[in-house]
Amino acid sequence: MSTDDERPDASAIPRTRAELRAAREAEAAASRPSNEDTGAARDETPPAPRPTGGVRPTRSTFVPPDADSTTTFAAHTSADYVPPAPSTAEDAHPAPEKPKAAKTPKPPKTPKPAKAPKPEKPTTSRDNRFLLALGAVLGILVLVGAGLGVVSLTQGPRITEVQVDPTEAIETSGSRVILTANQSLAAIDESQVTVEPAVPFTLDAAGRGIGIRFTVPLDDDTEYTVNVADAVGAGGGPSATLSTSFSTPSSTIFLLRRDVDGDDKIFRTDLSGQKAQPVFAADKINDFRATSSQLVVSVEEDEGSKLLVMGRDGSDQRELELPGVGYVGAIQVSDRGGLVGYSYSDKELSDTEGRASVLVTQSLSGDDEPVVTEVGDKEANVFVWQFVPDSAAMLFIDFDGALSLVDRTTDAGVQSLGLATTIQGISRGTYTAIVERLDGSVVELNLTDGSEVPLEASTPDYGSAITITPFPGGTLRHVVSRDENGLPIGQAIVRVDDEGAATPLVEVDSTDSILQACASPSGQYAAVVIAPELADNPYDQMLLPLPENLETHLLDLRTGDEIVALTGFDASWCQTAPQF
Repeated sequence: MSTDDERPDASAIPRTRAELRAAREAEAAASRPSNEDTGAARDETPPAPRPTGGVRPTRSTFVPPDADSTTTFAAHTSADYVPPAPSTAEDAHPAPEKPKAAKTPKPPKTPKPAKAPKPEKPTTSRDNRFLLALGAVLGILVLVGAGLGVVSLTQGPRITEVQVDPTEAIETSGSRVILTANQSLAAIDESQVTVEPAVPFTLDAAGRGIGIRFTVPLDDDTEYTVNVADAVGAGGGPSATLSTSFSTPSSTIFLLRRDVDGDDKIFRTDLSGQKAQPVFAADKINDFRATSSQLVVSVEEDEGSKLLVMGRDGSDQRELELPGVGYVGAIQVSDRGGLVGYSYSDKELSDTEGRASVLVTQSLSGDDEPVVTEVGDKEANVFVWQFVPDSAAMLFIDFDGALSLVDRTTDAGVQSLGLATTIQGISRGTYTAIVERLDGSVVELNLTDGSEVPLEASTPDYGSAITITPFPGGTLRHVVSRDENGLPIGQAIVRVDDEGAATPLVEVDSTDSILQACASPSGQYAAVVIAPELADNPYDQMLLPLPENLETHLLDLRTGDEIVALTGFDASWCQTAPQF
């Protein structure tokens, strides 16, 4: 155990680097002259002594004391400290060390007042504002979408789109109105669909679409309403009634007016006759037919017939190729099939050479060759024929009296339907023809399966009809009144509805003659061609000879009232030209 007497002299105690630095700084401060000192006095002050000797001083290391021991210092050799070598004599033999002057303690520094914190710069930059706006928009869209979803679930299906062509609907059968819902629908039955005013239709519904096909043309200038009751989404939910309305335009009609002193003209007019406009003129127009978008015109020339196709306003005229140089008659068109049909005869015709009254069909576009109808690999000479409405099928009777059906769109060939003397007409949308058999009976022939039933007499019975023209809802029958000797004393057009009730529409005496009667596509109107004062009404010299003065009387078939009488004939409502 050590005592104070045994402690070594303070100057011999090894000092740390920090203690040596502090000693040097104290010596430098003590040797610094005061304000009265001169430079010479400063030079006489000896430098502070530096440690000498060859023994490397040791550095004391603090060792934490144990609880029961006193503080001890363990010396160890420092590997970091190297004493400097003496540079002068004084360094080698230092003067005795003067006592250190007490260092005046520095007054404590007054802490500087703390600076006020600078205000923070705004962190909402332009990008942040954009992100906030985008988030707000997306949030609104989500809310709107959720709201619409809730509304759709609570209100049931709704209509988002309606497709319909009212102009086409009054001219052809088979037009459609297509409803598109906002969601897929459960199965729709025909009993759920109503059309006002009533009109026959078929239904085709799948997914979101509901297609309603009208099997007959619609009335003109009429508002139609279609309702689909109890429509339910495919996933369930509440039901709703899907409803839409559309209006059809007023009808127009084409008429042919022949002029022995000038050009013949085809006019288009409204049903009042006040807005007639010529659309085509030629020296000799024999016949014409109209589709929903085109006119087909047969023109007579010295070398034969020409067949022209043009727009309904007479534009874009082009000539169709014929089977040869000859004459064309009995023009008809299949709007849905895109075909024109006609009877054709060669100009050079003899008992042994040439074709007479063969039935020819070709595309209205003119991009194919004329096709001559054959029966048993032989070109058929046709007495009378008609297109089946809304199809490309043709019903015809050849010179042997054989009644046949052929469809250009199939490979079924010619179907034999027995013998007949004439074809009165074919109903739209029913595939039913009215034909007269060899025994004089008139039957309704189903062209699908060949079955037939007698045509019922009217009430009252006006006797046998010269011509019978079917229309949706009934027939127009041309009857002749005779005296007790069987001589004609008058003619009439009688409207007979589907129940057989007959109503006279037009009556003329023996001085006039009715040449033709036909109905508008929907059966709303009738056009009756009359040759007045027949004894003083000479025939023209055309391929289809007719009296020079002809009148077309337009009537409302629902009321029986006459609308107007127009000069001309060959109304575009008729499937065939008038025959006398």
